[in-house]
Amino acid sequence: IMDTDLMINFLGSASAGIISRIVTHPLDTAKARLQAVSHHNYTGPVDVLYRTFQSEGIKGLYRGFGAVIVGGTPGTVMYLCSYEIAKDKIGKALDGASRTNIGNQQQRPRSTGSDFLMYFSSGMIAEAIACIVYVPVDVIKERIQVQHSSTAGVDGQYRNSWHAVQTISRNEGFLTLYRGYGATLLSFGSYSGFFFLFYESLLKQTRQYLSKTDSSFSEGQREVPFHWTLFCSCAAGAAASWLTSPLDMAKLRLQVQRGRSVSVTSANLPAYRGMIDCLVHSYQQGGMAGLFRGAGARVLHFAPATTVTMTAYESCRTFFAKIMSKDGSEPNY
Repeated sequence: IMDTDLMINFLGSASAGIISRIVTHPLDTAKARLQAVSHHNYTGPVDVLYRTFQSEGIKGLYRGFGAVIVGGTPGTVMYLCSYEIAKDKIGKALDGASRTNIGNQQQRPRSTGSDFLMYFSSGMIAEAIACIVYVPVDVIKERIQVQHSSTAGVDGQYRNSWHAVQTISRNEGFLTLYRGYGATLLSFGSYSGFFFLFYESLLKQTRQYLSKTDSSFSEGQREVPFHWTLFCSCAAGAAASWLTSPLDMAKLRLQVQRGRSVSVTSANLPAYRGMIDCLVHSYQQGGMAGLFRGAGARVLHFAPATTVTMTAYESCRTFFAKIMSKDGSEPNY
């Protein structure tokens, strides 16, 4: 039988993952289409959204959504629960204090180095575990999202997520779905590490600020007002997503290049040999602008996605805790 606290976290993270993806998937589609090619005639993410909706309707904006919901929801559960466990274990190892509940724990003073080690490492560990699910989902999603840009007349257009799984497994082998695991972990893992580092640090500063300006708030208080949680998660998501945008761009190009035939003779020859090669070529072709192509769309996607996920996670967890408590009282986790 699942522990009550674990069940609450499970239901909260699953609900948060679904809500976040429904709201932000069109922005992710725009990001993918901007990053997938070196040269395009889009003026920006808003232009991608407008033209995609004009030519393909709402279905075009939600390409790859099936894979995201079916695979991404378990990934979100693994991600958030793994972060909680890793943070707790690393925190205990560093100073013996148990850490539970993302951003809502009473902390002892620690050095900046200890904060970096605990939050960044926990984010990386959580991503490494979640990528077992995220990587194949990401490959399928992004190939479907960008296939409108493929060379005209190419066979093998994916009808839906399941058809993509079948086609990729048959033509390229099932392990192709996990090709780029290292690149994905480097991209998403770095993002997760920086996000939780920024997020937890901002919450810590928020508690200190509120303890000085609000007589009803004490620095040791776990919960911060809802609007402060929104601000901290949005700011952390924006900063982390922009900082790691070049890695995300390289990861995406590595994942989609084998699904795109350029010519009969080069259909199975990858354009890039690896992450570093992709970054170097992108810089040679477009300079820093080439490395940060699609960074704006990435920020527009990740900032609200992270904000929705974190606030929904906290709200849903509180909701389910009330339901599962015998007296319907406020949860004390």
